[in-house]
Amino acid sequence: MIHLQNTLEERVFMYKTALQKAKSAGETSKARRYDRGLKTLESMLAALKKGKPVSESEIPPPVSVGAPSSTPQPLAPVRPAPPVPTVSDSTPLEGSEVTTLSPAVSNAVTPTSEEEQSSSATLPSPEEPSDGEFPLNFPVPAAVVHRSDTPAAPSVPSAPKDVLEALEQRRVKYTEASNQAKASGDDRKARMHDRIAKQYQSAIRAHKAGKAVNFDELPVPPGFPPIPGVKASGPEQGFIAALEAANKLASPEVGEEDDDEDKEEEPKKPALDVSAEGKPSSSASPDRTAEQEGLSPTAAQQLELLESRKKQYMKAALQAKQKKEMEQAKVFLRTAKGLDPMIEAARNGKPVDIGTVTPLLTPDSLLFPTYLLVIPPVLSEKAEQVYTQLANILTKQREKCLTHSEQFTHLGNVAETTKFEKMAESCKKSLEVLMLAQSRGLLPPKHHFEERSFHTVRIFPELSSTDLVIIIVKGMNLPAPSGIQPNDLDAYIKFEFPYPSAEQSQKHKTSVIKNTNSPEYNQNFTLSINRNHRGFRRVVASKGLKLELLHKGGFLRSDKPIGTALVKLDKLESQSEIREIVEVMDGRKHTGGRVEVKVRLREPLCGQDMQKSTERWLVIDSS
Repeated sequence: MIHLQNTLEERVFMYKTALQKAKSAGETSKARRYDRGLKTLESMLAALKKGKPVSESEIPPPVSVGAPSSTPQPLAPVRPAPPVPTVSDSTPLEGSEVTTLSPAVSNAVTPTSEEEQSSSATLPSPEEPSDGEFPLNFPVPAAVVHRSDTPAAPSVPSAPKDVLEALEQRRVKYTEASNQAKASGDDRKARMHDRIAKQYQSAIRAHKAGKAVNFDELPVPPGFPPIPGVKASGPEQGFIAALEAANKLASPEVGEEDDDEDKEEEPKKPALDVSAEGKPSSSASPDRTAEQEGLSPTAAQQLELLESRKKQYMKAALQAKQKKEMEQAKVFLRTAKGLDPMIEAARNGKPVDIGTVTPLLTPDSLLFPTYLLVIPPVLSEKAEQVYTQLANILTKQREKCLTHSEQFTHLGNVAETTKFEKMAESCKKSLEVLMLAQSRGLLPPKHHFEERSFHTVRIFPELSSTDLVIIIVKGMNLPAPSGIQPNDLDAYIKFEFPYPSAEQSQKHKTSVIKNTNSPEYNQNFTLSINRNHRGFRRVVASKGLKLELLHKGGFLRSDKPIGTALVKLDKLESQSEIREIVEVMDGRKHTGGRVEVKVRLREPLCGQDMQKSTERWLVIDSS
């Protein structure tokens, strides 16, 4: 009971100190964990003082309270036990617990008079465990009391003899980690370890039943030996071997990033070493220094940049492999290998275009999942502009081919449909080549323009066969009625289309555009027609479309006429769209004003609206 109370009080002191340090350092995740452990310890201590039973196995583990000092530090004053009857030193009390001291610390636990007068001292700090993890090898300082009932710290198991033993070792490890996480109050980590333990349990059952086990899906505890007889298989074997070989190149500067607030950052190695004389010297190897001695300063800088970026891509490939993202790892590895020719050229003192080298991957960018890691190439501004222009041209060419293909499909012209479909596919492939070259940081591929002539048909597939669209575009220099200034003109246009009959004409008008004699309307009006009706054909052939232009009157004032305009429609016999700029008339008098109008059908009333055009066509060279 006494030593259990002392243990709880020591742990409370540890956790309070660690909590204060974590808060001052801004380490919020550690602070939350220490706070949870502190509350657990305080509740257990209160229960113990009330005489309630407390399980020693549920006590949160020790935590670091500071870096160990090079000189021995005195222990914190030991809390004296309650007075007990006088007995022989060699005879323990009945029912009491015996505390065994290690020989190395037998003198340290008996404070001298000077030590008793000193203020509270700190315990030497062991290596700090991972966030939420019980330390596997918790080093006990020389000045710490060792009790006979303290269990030995777990260690990494020996190499397993067979697959079953390896699976069982790992299951036991994750089960222990789950229990330790529960004891420290970290329910999330406990659930995670428990799921992995169950995953191993399922693998054990499958292996005993003679079924195949996918070992790649089983997480590996840190430091555990490999499973006997399990090797990389399939087409990935050579790739994984290449990644492992690259590990020696990338690993000296790579520390494992913690992805769940649960691992401590390893201290980064300094970029410079200090020689015996105290002068900083480059950390580069002697071979590399000798290799760069014969290079110019510019060439040496280029070589260093290229090698650094290759290492970064190796790191990205290794991290992608560890996350089972093999395709992404292959992309990074190929990019790293692609820098070899440039590295060799730089070593030989040849000029290298650094502008085409892909950018450096920063450590922050590697914290994200690799599928979110976008690596834009570092190209010159001129090269980027060329890529953008070529992509825009190819996109427009492809859209044009698809439009013509759809039109000829509607007309049943199989030959022209196939022709434009092939041209659209060619444009698509050229776009893919362009995007691939840009993603790799290469210069724009070779290309040229050539003259191509096409027979196309003009059709408006968005319209139905019963639609006639009137588009009032704008008025230009319209005359103002008497008493109205041109800048005060509030003009609008209305029309009547005499179909199906003069008595049942279709009437429409535009909105009013105020204070200008050159209003822009750009308004569409869809009329309902029957292409084969005799009355409609008569309107198209002889009557046309009559427009009336008016000035909108004010309050208690009627609208004033500006003039009229007539749009002939006979061209719709052979064209699907006509565009006319017609004169505004005052009776038979020309006013000088004009109106722009467009009229559209889905397709001409007779035959097809075939057109021949010649265009400059962009072609990406196959090489």
